[in-house]
Parts: sequence; structure tokens; C-alpha cells
Amino acid sequence: MKKITIPLPYDEERLMALRLFLEERHLKVEEELAKALDALYDKTVPQPVRHYIDMLNGERQNQPQRKPRPEPPDLAGEAKRNVE
Repeated sequence: MKKITIPLPYDEERLMALRLFLEERHLKVEEELAKALDALYDKTVPQPVRHYIDMLNGERQNQPQRKPRPEPPDLAGEAKRNVE
């Protein structure tokens, strides 16, 4: 998936303080913002649209694994046993 940069004006002193306190927790502002945007995306964009976008991007990580179809019964073999 192609990434873009979002220019976001924010108070310089607040950003410096945020970076300082996140750094104590070994976290980064950019990663936390990305998580917040993902949560906003999940909350706002309807699930069918998210699914469609994931399909366009080749992402299948959120899709449940399909169970294989069971083999149909061998009716010819069953008929032979009933005749004998």
C-alpha cells in the first residue's frame, strides 16, 4: 500500500514535551499517531469498504481462514454395498 505524509501543524512546545514523555516509554509520536489514525479509520469507514480496500491492496491478514469443503459422499460406492 502506498504511504503518504500528512502535514499537520502542531504547537512546537507541546510536540517536544510529547516526544520527551513518549520516549520514556520507548514510544514514538509517529507510531502513536498512526495507531490513532488506524483506530479512527476502523471507527469511521464501514467494514465493507475496508474489506474492499484491503482486497485492492492484496491484504488478507484480517480475513478468517476458510474451512475446506468436505468431500461429497461416494454414492456409487454406497449403492454397490446396498445391492450386494
